[in-house]
Amino acid sequence: MVRVITVVVAMIVALVVSWLLRRRKVDAPTQASYELPVQLDRSDFVSPEAPWIVVVFTSATCAACTDVATKAEVLSSRDVAVVRVDYTTAPEMHARYNINAVPALVIADADGVVKAGFLGPIKAQDLWAAVAECREPGSSPGSCHGAEN
Repeated sequence: MVRVITVVVAMIVALVVSWLLRRRKVDAPTQASYELPVQLDRSDFVSPEAPWIVVVFTSATCAACTDVATKAEVLSSRDVAVVRVDYTTAPEMHARYNINAVPALVIADADGVVKAGFLGPIKAQDLWAAVAECREPGSSPGSCHGAEN
């Protein structure tokens, strides 16, 4: 009889401990959603007179940021200003535009309206095609603004 009581007590203790552990389990954290700015103040950046601007928000500790910034630099021309805004040297700009994840890249027109953007790594051809499409809608293959079938 003592064995039966011992087994029953052990089972009750195990059930209570199991119930307490399940109650303590923390739900998985929710994933943050990051948004790119929809408007830029062109006077915040170099070459406000350029018809287009590509702004790359980066961090010195981010390898993907360097890759994206290098791909964007190729786009620099008389009509396209390319600006790299690194968190370590300009944290106030990241705060002003609510940049919480890098690399973040936006393409804006002369009025500062963001026409396209990317968050995270990007292929060079996708970036270049996006700039071409912003500058001349319908110019990119597969564009939704392209010629009708």
